[in-house]
Amino acid sequence: MAEGTMRAAVLFDLDGTLTNPFAGISNCIRHAMEKMGCRAPDDDAIRSHIGPPLQVTFADFLETDDNARIWEAVGHYRERYQRIGKFENELIPGIKDVLAHCVEAGYFLSVATSKLERYSKDIIAHFGLSEYFHAIHGSAPDGSNSNKADLIRHILATEPIDPSNIVMIGDRLHDVAGGNANGVPTIGVLWGFGDRAELEEAGAVAVVERLSQLTAAIDRVLVPAPAI
Repeated sequence: MAEGTMRAAVLFDLDGTLTNPFAGISNCIRHAMEKMGCRAPDDDAIRSHIGPPLQVTFADFLETDDNARIWEAVGHYRERYQRIGKFENELIPGIKDVLAHCVEAGYFLSVATSKLERYSKDIIAHFGLSEYFHAIHGSAPDGSNSNKADLIRHILATEPIDPSNIVMIGDRLHDVAGGNANGVPTIGVLWGFGDRAELEEAGAVAVVERLSQLTAAIDRVLVPAPAI
């Protein structure tokens, strides 16, 4: 492929799509809530809040719109997450096969996550996924690009991606909404933290239940690169 050619691309969410981060996230949320002098939410409440930016999650759990208090909780979360939580995580079994297929098909692969970009790079390297990805994009410490619409817009502006030949893969409505805001179709996956109704109501172009269905779903959306 000639240098500068705009490429078909697959954007992958991280939490709930490439990995199962529940242990690390739940432990760090409980740590932060304890530091804030508040009762920790139960597993179901935490599970339903995996996906949105942390500042949104803590606004809900603390029942406040006080930015200073929200960001104090985010700081407590990040302190533990940096040390321990990011590796209290499990790779989704079989995801490397999907990534290898996408690389072989000639697609540009990028991580697109609301998680801090520096943590995302650590996690991708930890699980041996760096070789599959051309780029890793996440949020900044001040919260910029934590909204999926902003993040995808940033990726489209900075990477050699054909905006008419791209698909987002994610497990929550926020992934679908971010894609829709940028004219990017989204395939929802059901091994993460969202359910079929959430993803379909948000406007996912397809929802797959099993990992074995994902490569075919991606190939149905994207136009493959021409043979050289």
